[in-house]
Amino acid sequence: MTTITVVVAASALALSGCSSSKKKGGGGGLGGKTSGGNTSTQTYKIGFIGALSGPNAQLGINERQGADVAIAQANSTGKYKYKFVLVPQDSEGDPAKAPAAATALISNPDIVATIGPAFSGESAAVDPSFCSASPPMPIVTASASRGDLQTKGFTCWHRIIPNDNVEGSQGADWLARTGAKKVFVLNDLSAYGQGVATTMSDTLKQKKVAVITKGVDGVTTKNYNPIAQTIAASGADAIFYGGYAAASALLAKALVAAGFKGRTVTGNGGKSSDFTKDAGTAGDGWYFTCGCQDATIAPAAKDFTAAYKTKWKQDPSTYSPEAFDAANLVMDSIQKAAGSGTATRQSVLTALNAADFEGITTHIKFEKNGELSTQNLIVNLFKQDKGAIVGVGDINKQN
Repeated sequence: MTTITVVVAASALALSGCSSSKKKGGGGGLGGKTSGGNTSTQTYKIGFIGALSGPNAQLGINERQGADVAIAQANSTGKYKYKFVLVPQDSEGDPAKAPAAATALISNPDIVATIGPAFSGESAAVDPSFCSASPPMPIVTASASRGDLQTKGFTCWHRIIPNDNVEGSQGADWLARTGAKKVFVLNDLSAYGQGVATTMSDTLKQKKVAVITKGVDGVTTKNYNPIAQTIAASGADAIFYGGYAAASALLAKALVAAGFKGRTVTGNGGKSSDFTKDAGTAGDGWYFTCGCQDATIAPAAKDFTAAYKTKWKQDPSTYSPEAFDAANLVMDSIQKAAGSGTATRQSVLTALNAADFEGITTHIKFEKNGELSTQNLIVNLFKQDKGAIVGVGDINKQN
């Protein structure tokens, strides 16, 4: 477990001659005031938990960088009345390692809200700790899509993307609508992979599409040739893989070697530059379903994309814009919570629950269970072509 502290300041000039002192707000809150010249600005800390190292770190890095852009903009433009500091914790995306990262955030009384967890398995492992803490830690995930997280009674939890029930069912509808007759549905045995694969299988069966299902451990399996040969010999005209990028890339190479000629499809967990890098030309032609935005072509994300490229010297990738929205949502909620005094975890949670926020990816308003309001759920289809994953569009509009 790695601890990284990222302080995003307005400018070197704003930093010069600055000092701070802590003043604890009730229920966990930072009352630090940064003074310079005749100004006095209160600073709030926001946690981040996700994979920043490990085989599937790119998704977590994408999110942290998106959140960094939001905080840098807020601090430099004075968009909000306060200054903000991001405190990331590396979970490696591992349910066994996430508890230590969560504990570090919960035990820091200066952190008033947290962005994440990024993955579904780690969410199931640590969301109970965030929500049972005293006071509870408000959390907003930009990517954990497992379809039952909203049923667990996590009272501090919020999600700003469609869940796997939505993504899997719309993906299955697209496959059936575009001619699939027999689909091999493989999953990596993770919480995310099993969930999206189950929804995919169930929906395909409802649409009278023949389905073959199989699970292969995505962490321990390094040789995908046997399962690829099974898929190629099955008579399936499409495969859907529920799993993450590292294993998806190995599967892509094995399917080419096995001579599989059908459509190859995976979900949001596989949509990563790691897949493109590791799969090479074997990744060309793969489709990706994702309740995420292609910031490089979305008009609402034009300014964000420019700012992201300036800061990180690359285009934003999977879940970067969603994390940007999550960070801005949290900062907006902190400002609302601090309207009558110092913001605390409890007052930020109250503000989040009542959010009515226009982001660059969607309009954010929550149901009572923390799920994004149903009218704002859009799943997009992406495809890798010539070594680049590009947006195709709203999956419900693809024929």
